[in-house]
Amino acid sequence: MNLEKNLLQKFHNRNNFDCGIASLNDYIKRQASQAVKKKLSVCFVFTLNNEVKGYYTLSSSSIPLEDVTEKYSNKYPKSYSSIPVILLGRLAIDKSIQGKKKGEYLLVDALKECYEVAKNKIGAIAVIVDLINENAENFYKQYGFIKLEKSEKMFIPMNIIRKLFKDK
Repeated sequence: MNLEKNLLQKFHNRNNFDCGIASLNDYIKRQASQAVKKKLSVCFVFTLNNEVKGYYTLSSSSIPLEDVTEKYSNKYPKSYSSIPVILLGRLAIDKSIQGKKKGEYLLVDALKECYEVAKNKIGAIAVIVDLINENAENFYKQYGFIKLEKSEKMFIPMNIIRKLFKDK
């Protein structure tokens, strides 16, 4: 099954999207277009015949330097009270294709987008995710994300992401 990747457009059918988590279903159906319009995030959708089967959102963000584990925080000047990151705000896969590694596919695609932007366009030292539940935490942990000590977020440093997408 080949999914087509695009930025969210009005013609993409979102009405039947169901990932099993009401807030993520609601977001793509009722809020995503407004968030994109207001420049709060960008939303990449993965479609089959223009029907949304998966999506993720990206936006700029920052986190307090003190929230990052010492292993990483020691690398940055103490004059920075917060550090720039890219927020992978939402990532969801329709139930009809869950269990087929499509979540992994979307995550890798999102990390590649983040790497490309951080490489040439904006400063960002990591990608962060908000943890919606324990399943999300377990999912991100298996891909190298590290729990922030003082929040319900996880991060993966850009230097680790860079190794995945080394320029050839």
